Amino acid sequence: MSSLFPALHDPSAGERPALRFGERALTYAELAAAVGALAGRIGGARTGSGVPRRVAVWATPSLETAVGVVAALTAGVPVVPLNPKSGQSELTHILSDSAPSLVLAAPGAELPSPVSELERIEVAVRGVGAFAPAEADDEDAALVVYTSGTTGPPKGAVIPRRAVTATLDALADAWQWTGDDVLVHGLPLFHVHGLVLGMLGPLRRGGSVRHLGRFGTDGVTRELTDGATMLFGVPTMYHRIAEALTDDPALAKALAGARLLVSGSAALPVHDHERIAAATGRRVIERYGMTETLMNTSVRADGEARPGTVGVPLPGVELRLTEEDGTPITAYDGETVGEIQVRGPNLFTEYLNRPDATAGAFTADGWFRTGDMAVREADGYVRIVGRKATDLIKSGGYKIGAGEIENALLEHPGVREAAVTGEPDQDLGERIVAWVVPADPADAPGAEELAEHVARRLAPHKRPRVVRHLEALPRNDMGKIMKRSLGQG
Repeated sequence: MSSLFPALHDPSAGERPALRFGERALTYAELAAAVGALAGRIGGARTGSGVPRRVAVWATPSLETAVGVVAALTAGVPVVPLNPKSGQSELTHILSDSAPSLVLAAPGAELPSPVSELERIEVAVRGVGAFAPAEADDEDAALVVYTSGTTGPPKGAVIPRRAVTATLDALADAWQWTGDDVLVHGLPLFHVHGLVLGMLGPLRRGGSVRHLGRFGTDGVTRELTDGATMLFGVPTMYHRIAEALTDDPALAKALAGARLLVSGSAALPVHDHERIAAATGRRVIERYGMTETLMNTSVRADGEARPGTVGVPLPGVELRLTEEDGTPITAYDGETVGEIQVRGPNLFTEYLNRPDATAGAFTADGWFRTGDMAVREADGYVRIVGRKATDLIKSGGYKIGAGEIENALLEHPGVREAAVTGEPDQDLGERIVAWVVPADPADAPGAEELAEHVARRLAPHKRPRVVRHLEALPRNDMGKIMKRSLGQG
């Protein structure tokens, strides 16, 4: 058994800052005391079979969430993070499926039904207790994180403790991440990006995290100017940064001084990469992961930040591309599209209560089928072209990834946002459809103009055949475009 958070029982780390949310902060000594007290209460909340089987955490962006998650992990009890924005039907499904024994929440937080029906422990961030991790095996569950449920009810991915440590230690290697780093972000804490990477990551390294509560470029400027060394964000956040840089020299200076700028959860458009690099002299690096695998690849801190790519496989991660029939692709030429399959210690163990879905997610020899389509360069760099279900378009005998067309569209000055999908076509099989948010609705670029724009940059067969204008693209809480919603309603 290895400790998830060595700094919490290291006396030399006691006075170092661990967590900060606005004006509220905890040192490592204060966090260890609060975690020790709460872990004791969790362990003492006995059920008929002993300690709680699982605990839910009402995952608001707060000190209470961080303390609650770390305390449950310290007590050896798996955590089910709950999205405070989830509707009643989704919460009912998650709680019925995961059957937590109790819920951890901030004092006074109003919990909706059915969460309010659970036994509740209020999280005190100034508790007094001894930090004493429970015995737990590396294969024991750490988290049950629910997928977005785009093809049915959300599935609970059971993430073992070894996947958390393997991913965070691999990222430490790739990003040269140490206890001297101070991370700033404004990500939600109910999912892998904000919770595992953005919260547990700094604590495992013995560094600190400053959470913005709500993302804003003013907060980014303030924290990076005040000593933060790393910024995590999603493309929507970096797009807002890119838009603001022209008129905000303080933001440009702050970003230029950061050690590492990391984007994830979706592809960062090349246009935004270039705008940020031009204004700051710094490149944003991208990484690639998902709920079931945590992190698979990343651009390394000492590597080339190649816009449009997600770098190389992390230490310990095996990655291959396969044809539709499962045959591995051996020629990495930067052009041949295949499905990403991965294998390694970063993988989840199962979908909770779904043995059929678990079995279907893996090949016979243990590779996880991600459903993501990519090409790979000869030097190992991976470029995601989209999801197999929504982003792989088969048109005129070609397999086309939506992502590269979206990047090309975003280079047009009249396009603010873009998404690309396929729809049935009697002649081509599928035709390429561009969904465009124009920069100026009164002067929106037409279909022919955009088709020619794409054809010049990519190839004629990749040009959109249909262009539809929107006021905004539908996005989820992580900023990902919900393509299944396009064309509905």
